[in-house]
Amino acid sequence: MALNLRQKQTNCIIRILNLNQSPNSNGTGNEEVYKVLIFDKFCRDILSPLIHIKDLRKHGVTLYFIIDKERQTIPDVPAVYFVQPTQSNIQRIVLDASRSLYESFHLNFSSSLPRPLLEDLASGTLKTDSIQRISKVFDQYLEFVTLEDNLFSLAQPSCYVQLNDPSAGDQEIEEIIEKVVSGLFCVLATLAVVPIIRCPKDGPAEMVARALDLRLRDHLISKNNIFSEGGNLGSSFQRPVLCIFDRNFELSVGIEHDFKYRPLVHDLLGLKLNAVSVKGEKGGSRSYELDGSDPFWVANGNLEFPEVAVEIETQLGKYKKDVDEVNRRTGGHEGDEFDGTDLIGNTKHLMNAVNSLPELTERKQVIDKHTNIATVLLGEIKERSLDSYAKKENDMLTKGGIDRNELLSVLRGKGTKTDKLRFAIIYLLSSETTPQSEVEAVEAALREAEVDTCAFQYVKKIKSLNVSLASANSASKSNIVDWAEKLYGQSLNAVTAGVKNLLSSDRQLALTRTVEALMEGRPVPETETYHFFDPRSPKSSSNAVSNHLKGPFKEAIVFMIGGGNYVEYGGLQEFSSRQQPAKHIIYGTTEVLTGIEFVDQLSILGQKMGYGSTVAPPSN
Repeated sequence: MALNLRQKQTNCIIRILNLNQSPNSNGTGNEEVYKVLIFDKFCRDILSPLIHIKDLRKHGVTLYFIIDKERQTIPDVPAVYFVQPTQSNIQRIVLDASRSLYESFHLNFSSSLPRPLLEDLASGTLKTDSIQRISKVFDQYLEFVTLEDNLFSLAQPSCYVQLNDPSAGDQEIEEIIEKVVSGLFCVLATLAVVPIIRCPKDGPAEMVARALDLRLRDHLISKNNIFSEGGNLGSSFQRPVLCIFDRNFELSVGIEHDFKYRPLVHDLLGLKLNAVSVKGEKGGSRSYELDGSDPFWVANGNLEFPEVAVEIETQLGKYKKDVDEVNRRTGGHEGDEFDGTDLIGNTKHLMNAVNSLPELTERKQVIDKHTNIATVLLGEIKERSLDSYAKKENDMLTKGGIDRNELLSVLRGKGTKTDKLRFAIIYLLSSETTPQSEVEAVEAALREAEVDTCAFQYVKKIKSLNVSLASANSASKSNIVDWAEKLYGQSLNAVTAGVKNLLSSDRQLALTRTVEALMEGRPVPETETYHFFDPRSPKSSSNAVSNHLKGPFKEAIVFMIGGGNYVEYGGLQEFSSRQQPAKHIIYGTTEVLTGIEFVDQLSILGQKMGYGSTVAPPSN
């Protein structure tokens, strides 16, 4: 059973566009039924990585609009709405129906529509005598953004700040947890799987796991069970394992500089919804799509940047060789650009050359795209010495420290203010004990560079709490603020030197090693205290875990609360592809963050804890 999340979500979207009917055998809808598509900004982001504008027409969509934009009446045309179930969206739908903007309304909500909002929809359309225009109402369980076949985001911003805010109350924490659970439930509903759930003890991961287990149990006993699996327990080979973590499990990965191609593009160019904007030589900018349709991106996203540069040259060399071969066969001149205009020769060679033209043109476009991206990356790397940052940070995390002179030399050298701040925080996280005099020297160097140190002070504080609360045994679990303070103490256990047993010589991420242990089902000290939830088992037997449900597992869904990144995603994909037979891992997170964005969240927490700074906030 392959868990292809992107394909399954795309299939659901296509069904929505076809008025919730199955498309034709060729994958397209009935083009004779012209329709209008209405979405809100969140659902626009869901659609963006999955379906291109040109593909909308294949399914009869001729116009599309944002829901809160003023629109003119288009009679005799059905409207497909794809929106979040919010009060404002319901009010707008009622208004549109009362004005008879469209012939019929096919309403699709990204997650379950709460009963109060359903009642508002019914009463609103009754009052305006427009209820007959509401054709159908569907809960679609699609409230997540699938970026790649094995990568998704719940697009829930600032989750890390909200969960780690020392002033957050019980209700605020519970609301955030509920949002995360709702998003994960949508992912599982789309995949139609009920997984075994594993998570560390305490903290947001356990709270989400318990609430999700309860949600799944309640749903499985309801009449409208949307999961297509049979009712039997099944074996672990047929069910995936869902491993839930929170960002504090390995804080450093969200902060460090990485030198692989995909994380570099994300960090330096702001890859968002599989698109980047790159400045050209003449001052203008050009937008590029980087997704599964780009073979170079798929094949080389996990390579180190120097290897990518070599691969671009290799691909360019192959292209030129193929062009020369076509020109030779058709009588053209060697070295000419192949444009299909100078085709002389026998009919067979001519036809072959014509047939190869689209493929050669497409290859050249891909090569040009990545040449331009790599050129901009190289400029940033040289200007900011990012290769040096990446190497030294990796050395610190592997060896547990750095020479003082080398440390201060980096902080006084090239790089933006945020580069230096990230480097300083990695220094803090790289070892359990840091000499006070050395920390003061780092702070002085940061101030000298006019860096806002709120994030540094915040990490320093939770690191000191880690020491002072190590012997504390029982903060009230019912008091969320007490729990949060205890969480600060636990948060660095997995990113300081204590995690060296999880790091191999080539520095495999702690997350990858832990997921490997959970998938194999083998007992290791790091995971023996992890919780186990099986939503399909009777509650009475929840403590008795069958051996076959502990693993091994062929498939896993790994979810990171509080912000994930392409470094972890790449590490998990590398691990899964190395296995024989290959394992399948989907990586998801509340939001995909660059190092800069995550440090900004740490800065906000620093300010909330009173570490104000007169220096301007860090910028790249």
